[in-house]
Amino acid sequence: MPSTESRVHPKYKTKYRVGNWANYDRSLVERGSLTIWLSQDAIGKWNAKPTRRRGGQYKYSDLAIETALTLRLLFKLPLRQLEGFLRSLFDLMGLALDVFDHTTLSRRAKKLKVTLRIPRTLGRIDLVIDSSGLAIFGEGEWAAARHGGKGVRGWKKLHVGVDGNGVIVGQRLTSANVDDGSVGVDFVDSVPGKIRRVIGDGAYDSRALYDAATGRNAKVVVPPVKTAQPGGRGCRARDRVVRRIRKAGRRQWKKESGYHQQARAENTFMRYKLILGDRLHARHADGQSVEARLACNILNRMTELGMPVSQAVRM
Repeated sequence: MPSTESRVHPKYKTKYRVGNWANYDRSLVERGSLTIWLSQDAIGKWNAKPTRRRGGQYKYSDLAIETALTLRLLFKLPLRQLEGFLRSLFDLMGLALDVFDHTTLSRRAKKLKVTLRIPRTLGRIDLVIDSSGLAIFGEGEWAAARHGGKGVRGWKKLHVGVDGNGVIVGQRLTSANVDDGSVGVDFVDSVPGKIRRVIGDGAYDSRALYDAATGRNAKVVVPPVKTAQPGGRGCRARDRVVRRIRKAGRRQWKKESGYHQQARAENTFMRYKLILGDRLHARHADGQSVEARLACNILNRMTELGMPVSQAVRM
């Protein structure tokens, strides 16, 4: 049986370079433009419209709160500095707009409803699913910071589904003990549009995922465990994968099936942590979910502005 552990020597690996450098360079410049993140629509709708409900009325619109939190994530500003940033920005722009204080922003962030903004995609997509951990400032760490001693850092798990262009089409923040497989099934059921393939690592090797993909007329590209046997999950599609791996080897199966697309999800997490950081700043669960979704919207906007296109270099 062919070896599944063979590797290509680094000397003979294909090398790549950016083939659309001029366009990508312009997109990098545009990422720093305030007009990209502070739109005329947000300025025009900064103040909330009065409602007929009884009780106190919001002074600032949800769009204003979302815009401010987006700027906070993008420029890594604490809430108090964000308040000063917006005040000085509006003064320079000559806008007679009030700015919320940091306590108002923190309170409104917990109740904000944020929609994942997905740029328009064409045709059937390859849905690549994966998860990664984001640190949170847990109670143990907070007590340690105030009273000394060792603290316990908490974690949340960010699950994403991306298409072949790196656009995040599904996102969810969960506690660290939620298994990847169940969230992957939810992504397959809920992602809009048509799905060609569902690609994930071994954590998604489940009968439920195969059933969900079959319901969407999609093929599953998930490596089974090395000890897998045909008939182990009662799924014919998985049995075909197991037999092919036993015959041709795991490396050849990955090449044939397009499993290398899994790297798109890993690249998404790399971009997230390089651009926005590897931890969540909000203290409460609702605020953390809002923060993670806003971060994914930022990455999607950057993807829309332009991404590098790699080309193989002949040696």
